[in-house]
Amino acid sequence: MKTKIYSILTLLFLSISISAQVDRTKMPVSGPAPKINLGTPKKFTLKNGLQVLVVENHKLPRVSVTLDIDNPPMAKGSKKGVESFVGGMLGTGSTTISKEKFDSEVDYLGANISFGSESAFASSLSKYFPRVLELMADAAFNPVFSQDEFDKQMKQALDAIKSNENSVPAIAGKVNRLLTYGKNHPYGEFTTEESLKNITLQDVKDLYAKAFKPNNAYLVIMGDVNYKKVKKQVKNLFKKWDKGTMTTTALPEVKNVTTTEINFINMPNAVQSEVSIINAVNLKMSDADYYAVLLANQILGGGGTGRLYKNLREDKAYTYGAYSGINASRYASRFKASASVRNAVTDSTIVEFMKEIKEIRSKKATQKELDIAKAKYVGSFVRNVEKPATIAGYALNILQNKLPKTYYEDYLKNINAVTLDDVQKAAIKYFSLDNSRIVIAGKGIDVIENLEKSGYPIKYFDKNGNPTEKPEMTIPIPNGVTASTVVDKYINAIGGKDKLMAVKSLVMTSTAKVQGMEITLVTKAAAPNKTSVVVSGMGRVFSKMVFDGETGYQEAQGRKKDMTADEIAKAKAKNAISEELDYKNGKLLRIEPLNNKKAYVIKYEDKEIFFDVKSGLKLKEVKTVKAGGKEVSIPTVFSNYKELNGMKFPYTIGQKMGPMDMKFEVKDIKINEGVTDADFK
Repeated sequence: MKTKIYSILTLLFLSISISAQVDRTKMPVSGPAPKINLGTPKKFTLKNGLQVLVVENHKLPRVSVTLDIDNPPMAKGSKKGVESFVGGMLGTGSTTISKEKFDSEVDYLGANISFGSESAFASSLSKYFPRVLELMADAAFNPVFSQDEFDKQMKQALDAIKSNENSVPAIAGKVNRLLTYGKNHPYGEFTTEESLKNITLQDVKDLYAKAFKPNNAYLVIMGDVNYKKVKKQVKNLFKKWDKGTMTTTALPEVKNVTTTEINFINMPNAVQSEVSIINAVNLKMSDADYYAVLLANQILGGGGTGRLYKNLREDKAYTYGAYSGINASRYASRFKASASVRNAVTDSTIVEFMKEIKEIRSKKATQKELDIAKAKYVGSFVRNVEKPATIAGYALNILQNKLPKTYYEDYLKNINAVTLDDVQKAAIKYFSLDNSRIVIAGKGIDVIENLEKSGYPIKYFDKNGNPTEKPEMTIPIPNGVTASTVVDKYINAIGGKDKLMAVKSLVMTSTAKVQGMEITLVTKAAAPNKTSVVVSGMGRVFSKMVFDGETGYQEAQGRKKDMTADEIAKAKAKNAISEELDYKNGKLLRIEPLNNKKAYVIKYEDKEIFFDVKSGLKLKEVKTVKAGGKEVSIPTVFSNYKELNGMKFPYTIGQKMGPMDMKFEVKDIKINEGVTDADFK
């Protein structure tokens, strides 16, 4: 039974008009950069090397503390993922206090304490801060690392790997990092099921002992504290933290490809392509052209005003958003432009990306674009310096990156000093046309044919970044197999025609979480074509769709819309209990790989329906609808089939609507009960 979900989003715009005697044809002249007085955190260093920064701010009775251990990145190799166990197991009590008592006291104090593999954070009301800092230090320096907690963390880590094994964005992200930096580089390696299973509790203890040391550590305290008092407490709590012997290894050299190429990861379940244009760069905050490259990136793809966004979203309607980014690092950096686009425009997206990169390299930006980019950075900087955390964060940046003491005092002056020539030079230096990787994770059968016409060489990789062969584009359909025989096999797989025809009514109740909120979907159907779909949550009905066999309506946000004559005709023609029977009249297009299975694909009206070649069960439907003047594909995935009264039903139904993923878990199904004519009024 086909489930339809109607989502209505309401956007409120507030328009304020101010009249003044000004010439609006001219851009206002920028005044001089405001003088920024950041202040200087008070600083002291313990004998073990721990550097402490204190920022007093008495506006609110709150304090936060951050411990940052600034070790150089280290590859974990066959035990990648071990660092997450260190962060996950720290804070689960200590040798002096049980996990239960630790959690209970933190909750009682209204505090927050968390850990990473080389970091810690705590915050609380200032009157409780001395005890909270004591709890954080105790958990950091006296960890338990029990086998029970390790086993629990291992299960969670393995479950997380499994949940993302077919996520196209997740796989695109990890493979493009591997291809950019190399599998032996700390920034290129990623956690796998195999690497997790190599990790033991002793590995966790060994990494903690090696990395959690004060030699390269910074403790930043900010808020409603007294410097002298907090200095005394820090010395008492942290002076026994022993130094360690810090060993560093040379990082592998990060190289770009010799000529621009496409790196393709075949994802048969993809309904859109994840496209990235990537090149490695050597960019540090101390570089003279750092400010110019920030502004160049802002003009190219730094947000809604960027050229990529205007081109690919506003002009071409290929995507919900297209952006670029570049980061500065002491170790390794990269430039990346990316978007999630419809399969049909994957090749065209590459053309537009490269066109925009070429344009910003070969032709100067406009003064208006530069002014807008500068305004963004100036505004963001001015807003940030109002936050207490900024002073400490900037001070830490200066120490870690060996920047001049006046770096941030001169920030606005340096931003405003950037010229159009500077922007173009930065774009030429950092945004590559000739040595880029075009990394695409997508559905090969839909996009490779057009990609082969792009002129770029194509290399193929699997989901773990290993080189592989070109994916199989077509699988021959056996003689005698038609849309009708595929649907017959499906009907037999779910229980047979007699069982199906005996179903006169059906009620399905399922739930899903959307942005943390639980919603309930109740679908009712009665033969031959009556349907009701109600979406509710938080004690109220969000939307309702009803068809009583003759007429119907949709209702959402208090607005009701009657079905059109065309919608009524289509609803009358459909089988409410099993629309799959109608698919016999569709066209069997192909057989294609899908999540390590092979699937028959039937085209029926505006949908493609995927049936497992082996089991006959329905795996997926992809419906094409028009929204905002463009075509949008909405996939619905069916899994976790269970038997009820001799019939099989999918108990997990996943749907992707734009950037939103929803997974409905069926809680209850009623056959031939629980439905009356009143449900369709």
